[in-house]
Amino acid sequence: MPAMLTRNINLSAVALLSAALVSLASFSSGNSFTENSQTNFQLFTPLEDLSNVHDSDFSILGHPSFPQHSVRIKKSSFCDSTVNSYTGYIDIEARHLFFYFFESRNDPDTDDVIFWTNGGPGCSSSLGLFMELGPCRVEDEDGPKFHPESWNTNANVFFIDQPIGVGFSYAEYGETVDTTEEAARDIAAFVAIFFENFIKFKGRGFHMAGESYAGRYLPLFAAAIYDQNRALVEAGMTPINLTSVVIGNGMTDLETMMPSYYDMTCTPASISPILDISACVAMKNIIPRCKKWYREACVDLYDSINCLAAISFCYPSLSASFMASGTNPYDISVPCNGSVETTSCYPVTLHINNFLSLPDVRKQLGVDLHPSIPANFSSCSDDVGEMFSVTQDIAHSSKEYVAALLERGVRVLIYAGSYDWICNWVGNERWSKALEWSGHDEFAAQELREWYISGAKAGVTRSAKGGLFTFATVDGAGHMVPYDKPMQSLVLVQRWLAGEEIG
Repeated sequence: MPAMLTRNINLSAVALLSAALVSLASFSSGNSFTENSQTNFQLFTPLEDLSNVHDSDFSILGHPSFPQHSVRIKKSSFCDSTVNSYTGYIDIEARHLFFYFFESRNDPDTDDVIFWTNGGPGCSSSLGLFMELGPCRVEDEDGPKFHPESWNTNANVFFIDQPIGVGFSYAEYGETVDTTEEAARDIAAFVAIFFENFIKFKGRGFHMAGESYAGRYLPLFAAAIYDQNRALVEAGMTPINLTSVVIGNGMTDLETMMPSYYDMTCTPASISPILDISACVAMKNIIPRCKKWYREACVDLYDSINCLAAISFCYPSLSASFMASGTNPYDISVPCNGSVETTSCYPVTLHINNFLSLPDVRKQLGVDLHPSIPANFSSCSDDVGEMFSVTQDIAHSSKEYVAALLERGVRVLIYAGSYDWICNWVGNERWSKALEWSGHDEFAAQELREWYISGAKAGVTRSAKGGLFTFATVDGAGHMVPYDKPMQSLVLVQRWLAGEEIG
């Protein structure tokens, strides 16, 4: 859920004008492999199986090829009694990323592995776990309840709080992560360490999934893992079987997302127009100027000051009327329940926060006792969101990473709930249809076709090259598709994991 996305872009129009501009870190997937890593690998003894992990204390995982990284993992039976579940930390020197892991309800010894991250930037993946697609949901103050339509029905699933400062993740000595490029390096190392230690998962299909700002994250995370595979082979390790990327209501390309706010509020793209005619005319007239300005300042020749000015003018111009309407930005069919700032329009988030604030729950999960982790859990971190705003991370499109992954045979699914406004289906259809790759002509030439579940229409879809690249909508769902339409989202994912066409 991009609570931070809504707040950060609106607030950044004022706050960022006085903020120090930080240049983006240059991307590199290069985790440091030692010169004698082949020899070290031969001496390395993996933990081999999760049955060797205990619930009383952490097992420590590492690998000589990643001397700065280690993983702590323990059993944590707090959610779904039908499967084994685990929690722990990815430790990168002074940085510590918290994760949850659930084995498949079907066959954990053969089923694929899904990595899930929420967006923001700055929102915890506990939202995905306890509100959307996890094996249990926290819907009230009575704690977790079994969720029958969880994505671990047919897959082993990770939920990760990233980057540093999100959820139970933290850093010492003032370390921070403020760009997607930097976050990608740590995620790639964690994935390699996990698969190398738990050898029964080696070679499994690995799918990187998420929503919202994960549209920016995941293409870079997946690219880092793909590029890292060569170094893994050279070090005597098994490459990760990166099979697909799954992005739900993603913020992948801001250039095409901003103009789509007009379509979602002033045309019947999903429901009847919800804004006054005068507001819509004003928006329509500003779109050509914003398209030209954004492309010149943020795309063709990136200039941090001019790009900031373009976003600071265009985003409020295209969103202010909608935000003043009181409509839920994550589901335009209903009003916001509460406020974006307090409940993210969903009071259930407060129940999740209260549950994860309980000392007994934190002890069971193995949460570190550190002053950087607040006693009162917060689903989203304003500080992390602001740091990403200062670096203008959102201004950098991830669509070229999507194209590069497709050209290397990594499947990509872009799905979107039809009622979402903040990262809506119109903008996602536009950038995916315009994406330059070898299957562009086939993909762009297709009309959207309906897809069905048990004879009932579930949405529309298009695909190319046998489903290598697929776009799909889910009717009646908002930003959090698995929350609004759990059965439809599960069928969507099951078809995708099976390599089937969505419709």
